[in-house]
Amino acid sequence: EGSAPPLFNSETFYVFVYIVLFLVHKGHHLVGCSDTEREDMYGLDGEEIYYYNFNKNKAVVAIPEFADSVSFRFPTDFEPCVYSTKIYLKCKSVSIYFPVFTDPPQTSIYPRDDVVVSVENTLICHVTGFFPPPVRVSWSKNNVNVTENITLSQYRPSSDGTYNLFSMLKIIPLEGETYSCTVNHKALQQPQTKIWDVEAVLPGIGPSAFCGVGLTLGLFGVVTGAYFCIKAHTNCSQLSLMSDCTTVKTC
Repeated sequence: EGSAPPLFNSETFYVFVYIVLFLVHKGHHLVGCSDTEREDMYGLDGEEIYYYNFNKNKAVVAIPEFADSVSFRFPTDFEPCVYSTKIYLKCKSVSIYFPVFTDPPQTSIYPRDDVVVSVENTLICHVTGFFPPPVRVSWSKNNVNVTENITLSQYRPSSDGTYNLFSMLKIIPLEGETYSCTVNHKALQQPQTKIWDVEAVLPGIGPSAFCGVGLTLGLFGVVTGAYFCIKAHTNCSQLSLMSDCTTVKTC
């Protein structure tokens, strides 16, 4: 019979999504697993609410603390994923074929805040429209791989059945630096890379420039107002003189 194959393939991320439709909103519960990744996440309208961090063995709240806390049972929901995957692999082993369609990701890179030199910021790499998971995201700075200060979101289902994901890199931008985000996915013939160059405002120049422009406009307004005031006074004086002359002639 030979040795049994591993339960999971690291290149395949088995996903089970449970969707609950409300009158206005759409809630979802996503559970996924592979040899190297595990995910158990609750979301609403495509956004994360709670997820379980399997590396740290704790639940993570992904929404602001603006309401009473709601608890979920983690990671007990993950066990059905493992069980269902075992059943799926057994079915597949007896020649039941499920066609797998793939969609390549679309990638964009942008800063979270307005960029100011030497001021901490966050670069965001948004990977969307891919199927199936997983994707691999890597960062580089000036063509050198970066492995620190990186955070990765959970896989989020989209309304069209594809998935999206965010990768974030904390940076302190300096003039002339170049950052890149590279995405690998089975539907891509080659890795997809997006490049971002630091084009920033030097500290202090922005506020000073606005202040200078405001001061100039203010002075221009004062001079313009004084000009019209003097002109009006002169016209009034001339009209008064003409009125006096008319009175004398009439007499």
